[in-house]
Amino acid sequence: MNKIDELKNSIMSQIAEYYRLAHRDDGVFDATHSRINYAGRIFDENELLNLTDAALEFWLTAGKWTKQFESGLADFLGIKHVLLVNSGSSANLLAFMALTSPLLGERTIKRGDEVITVAAGFPTTVAPIIQYGAVPVFVDVDLNGNIRPDLLNAALSVKTKAVFAAHTLGNPFALKEVKDFCRHHNLWLIEDNCDALGAQYQNCYTGTFGDVGTSSFYPPHHMTMGEGGAVYTDNPTLKKILLSMRDWGRDCWCETGFDNTCGCRFSGKFGTLPEGYDHKYVYSHFGYNLKATDLQAAIGCAQLEKLPEFIRKRRENFAFLRSSLRDCRDIFILPETTENSEPSWFGFMLTRRDNTPFSRNELAQHLEANRIQTRNLFAGNLTRHPCFESLVEGCDYRIAGTLTNTDKIMNDSLWIGVYPGMSEAKLDYMVKTIKKFIK
Repeated sequence: MNKIDELKNSIMSQIAEYYRLAHRDDGVFDATHSRINYAGRIFDENELLNLTDAALEFWLTAGKWTKQFESGLADFLGIKHVLLVNSGSSANLLAFMALTSPLLGERTIKRGDEVITVAAGFPTTVAPIIQYGAVPVFVDVDLNGNIRPDLLNAALSVKTKAVFAAHTLGNPFALKEVKDFCRHHNLWLIEDNCDALGAQYQNCYTGTFGDVGTSSFYPPHHMTMGEGGAVYTDNPTLKKILLSMRDWGRDCWCETGFDNTCGCRFSGKFGTLPEGYDHKYVYSHFGYNLKATDLQAAIGCAQLEKLPEFIRKRRENFAFLRSSLRDCRDIFILPETTENSEPSWFGFMLTRRDNTPFSRNELAQHLEANRIQTRNLFAGNLTRHPCFESLVEGCDYRIAGTLTNTDKIMNDSLWIGVYPGMSEAKLDYMVKTIKKFIK
């Protein structure tokens, strides 16, 4: 063993010991002092070891760890192509913008075209549509927060090109009905799978039913690499576009650090460029730089090994809350599993029923005062936010019908965590705190 290997082995052994001393959770919950977060990072020494290995290699940008992570996630999902990006928001941006590529011919989304979506969710599902100059058409949701397929026909117009919807809090939307609608009308389907990694519908993973799926690896999500996200597809043309747009819009597909993979770097003819112009600097799209680093991917590789257990634990925690709060159904609308699905729960939503003698905010304040972290369902109704004040309804966006349930969720819903760091003691404390308040 040479000196470099000796030093590396010494560093790695110390990293493992550092984790045990600095980060390992003793699991003790003190009901009088402990805070219960809605989510958090779950990791062990393997994430730190991978991160240190990547740091010592010092490749930094996308490299071998990125390739390993993309391959591992593709195997997990059962999909052909996965691209790692720097956030879930970037994943949604990239997924949408890929559908604006001229390579898609008549199906290309152009400015002024319409995309059916919902207002009850996170803004990055909607933001790329507006930023590009397309028109979001909002339909209402059910009281789980998922898009209602029975309202899609009323939202359809000659300008409709796509449906872009999220699986809310890890509970799949009605994929068969939505996909049948898209297929019948030749529409693209983007699945925002950022809150639902590992959820299944008819025994297949969400994110793989549509033309493009997206994930987020921000710390509260099902797995993390700090920041990070992914886009995935089975469509080779979309994969080509996604790769181009992720990597500055370039036409070249060489991996970072490699040249002339195609063997014709200086012999092609592109646009009105001179013949033989260096293919490495030919651009077929107006793209971005949305790559993640190999440091992040190294963490993600360790997290990916834990993902099945993370999913199992989320389901177990959700089931505990659902069973423990079933006698509160006269006070709350409890979440219902979508038919033919097995959710990968991101949170447990409580929606107060009409005429309940307390407000959502009063419940939230009570829980927060008792050190239980709560969250609204993200934007609630995005169309009521300040970012919409400069937009004109009927021009910049449309609302098909009414957003009755969307407003109900905006006013009356909150959710609490089910992440794998929840012990039974924490879950039981949350249940008792909720029941004490409503009595």
